[in-house]
Amino acid sequence: MTTTSFSPPAGEPWPEAASHPPPEVPQPAPDAAGPARTPAAGPLFPEFPLPPTGPRGPASWSGRLRTLPARAWRGRADDPRWVRPALLALLAATAALYLWGLSASGWANAFYSAAVQAGSQSWKAFFYGSSDAGNFITVDKPPLSLWPMALSARVFGLSSWSVLAPQALMAVATVGTLYAAVRRRFSPLGGLLAGAALALTPVAALMFRFNNPDALLVLLLTLAAYGLVRATETASTRWLVFTGVMFGLGFLTKTLQAFLVLPAFAVVYLVVAPTGLWRRARQLLAAGLAMVVAGGWWVAVVELVPASARPYIGGSQDDSFLSLTFGYNGFGRLNGNETGSVGGGRFPTGMTEVPGAMPGGMPGAVAGSTRGGGWGETGITRLFDGDVGGQIAWLLPAALILLLLGLWATRRYARTDTARAAFLVWGGWLLCTALTFSFMSGIFHQYYTVALAPAVAALVGMGADGLWRARHRLPYAAVLAGTLAVTAVWAYVLLGRSAEFLPWLRWAVLVGGLVAAVGLLLAGPPAARLAARSAGAPGASGVGGRLATVAGLVGLAAAFGGPAAYAVDTVGTPHTGSIVTAGPSVKGSFGPGGGRHGGPGGPAFVANGGTFTPPQGGQGAPGGGFGGAWPGAGTGDGTDGWRERGTAGGRGNGTTGQGGQGGMGGLLNGAKVGSEATEALGQDADRYTWAAATSGSQNAASYQLASGVPVMALGGFNSTDPSLSLSAFQQYVQEGKVHWFIGGGGSRRTPGGADGEARETQTAQIESWVESHFTAKTVGGSTLYDLTAPTS
Repeated sequence: MTTTSFSPPAGEPWPEAASHPPPEVPQPAPDAAGPARTPAAGPLFPEFPLPPTGPRGPASWSGRLRTLPARAWRGRADDPRWVRPALLALLAATAALYLWGLSASGWANAFYSAAVQAGSQSWKAFFYGSSDAGNFITVDKPPLSLWPMALSARVFGLSSWSVLAPQALMAVATVGTLYAAVRRRFSPLGGLLAGAALALTPVAALMFRFNNPDALLVLLLTLAAYGLVRATETASTRWLVFTGVMFGLGFLTKTLQAFLVLPAFAVVYLVVAPTGLWRRARQLLAAGLAMVVAGGWWVAVVELVPASARPYIGGSQDDSFLSLTFGYNGFGRLNGNETGSVGGGRFPTGMTEVPGAMPGGMPGAVAGSTRGGGWGETGITRLFDGDVGGQIAWLLPAALILLLLGLWATRRYARTDTARAAFLVWGGWLLCTALTFSFMSGIFHQYYTVALAPAVAALVGMGADGLWRARHRLPYAAVLAGTLAVTAVWAYVLLGRSAEFLPWLRWAVLVGGLVAAVGLLLAGPPAARLAARSAGAPGASGVGGRLATVAGLVGLAAAFGGPAAYAVDTVGTPHTGSIVTAGPSVKGSFGPGGGRHGGPGGPAFVANGGTFTPPQGGQGAPGGGFGGAWPGAGTGDGTDGWRERGTAGGRGNGTTGQGGQGGMGGLLNGAKVGSEATEALGQDADRYTWAAATSGSQNAASYQLASGVPVMALGGFNSTDPSLSLSAFQQYVQEGKVHWFIGGGGSRRTPGGADGEARETQTAQIESWVESHFTAKTVGGSTLYDLTAPTS
């Protein structure tokens, strides 16, 4: 069944919504033996009219702007009066939650904050996404996610707030877009539930207050889903092209991750769009062309500009953005062969994992390991296990149940039915992304799961909307109660993983959810039968309605209680570094701030006939990363062939885990920069292209953000990119382009080939040359070499 929308003649002013009510929805025909059926006896997802469509083209723009305030406040003409104020309250609450105490995380991920700083100082750095205003090397992602933050820094000045505020506002935009997408086909209640579920997802509360690319990626994918929902209603080419543009911009945000849901979206449109097959195919080709143009123009510029006229492409091994896209950031994430990554994509011969993988994401995938190694065990339960479950899985079982329900309930609907199309869109997003995350063998961090949040929230909103309206029918009442019970039990399990975090909450959620489930059963079919037998008895049906309302509110509190508590805890906890997690600490995994709480060291490894066990107690305090414990320098216990990585202030202590500045030699959290070192870097900085050079992007970012002057990040994020040879660096020094060298943060060796031999990187060669030709001096706890004053 399809509906039509009112379309006034082109050129007329945008109409007031109240002046053009939507068409009437046909009511079910009366039964032969009795009166007309009630809506409760109709389909689970009855057809809703589409909102009226206004005129198009430039002539309508003035009318659109004139009526925008009234339309924004009133909303759709068929909405009850409470709907739009409720939506505005939801958006305001989301903004308040995500903007509250935003500066507590400081620079958050300094790796990206340094690039924002560079982009606020240099338009060339802005365009390429350079880590420094001197344009030596870029970050290992396309630059689109940096542009809103860099523009904010240009307008408001560089600060933690100006960097992170655009991310928080993206959360508000994503919640609003998700509401609009769900409301297109379902009731306002479904849209509000979906928006609230997204806002209270713990990993969303983390990443929309952090400066990683994931926030913009999620917003763009949600906009793409909205465009697809609109396109499937009337086979709209312009909305399908809009969807393609969003995918292209998503590629410029986080490369191929944006395309995880692309196959599902294309198939859904090809199957359900209300037009001929060949027209559907042509429309998809047009959308694909729009996607290539939106995402490929920047890539074309980078590939065509000579390497000498642009910064080195960080994360690549050959200064090519295409190889970065399809290697380290692409298929390497799936198969684990990530040349240039933390593990280098290669491990010494004979090195196998002893039972137990490194929790939370440090590299340890080695020969003989079949379950994902150091990035966690792969498999269908990956998203439910450990601290990953606390990020995203609170409503995941409910979303899967409601997805199955939606597909079953619409199995006999017309091919073009918009309700089934909506379930296919959001269900395709959920399944494609979840299966990829579950089985990928490469780098996997817990916060990646934010890409699932809109799909989970949409399915919960749509499914709960249909079941709530059909709760008077026993099968649907049972499914609604069962889904709520499963959600409450699962929340009890997840809260139990953080036993010291609000211990009363897990019992309140469990008891409240089970009681509400029973209440929904009693308020459904039994109350309806009582009302039928007591026809004419005042209040007979009202009792069931009031009971259902109370049970629904209690159930909603139980379902959202766990994720809401985790989200509030996330908002109240500063997060810094490269690996961050939402919610309270979970035993054996990463805690707040990106560091891990103290505890046993990582698993033992066998390498070249010897055993290497990371030192016990090597984990630093929250925010402190890994200290210098693992994978710090080996001590001769059969670790030949493993890379040696010192910290900025020396090697970690194997007993206490206390080491130099930042975790893993600055790989994860950079360095702590003293005022004396900051002052030294600022001396005559305008005379040099780079005030200093050092190993690794995090280490360089710490000094650059502290001093406000460009710092060259040799080797990129992992110190292993062949970004600059020793001879080229010597030429820079001779030309007076670099003033200082900051020692102590580099990688001396990287894993070798099949022979297990470790090989010295270009960065290590530069370090060795500097150490042998210049005098080291300690300035405010940092080791500095004055490159303008070589030793005799």
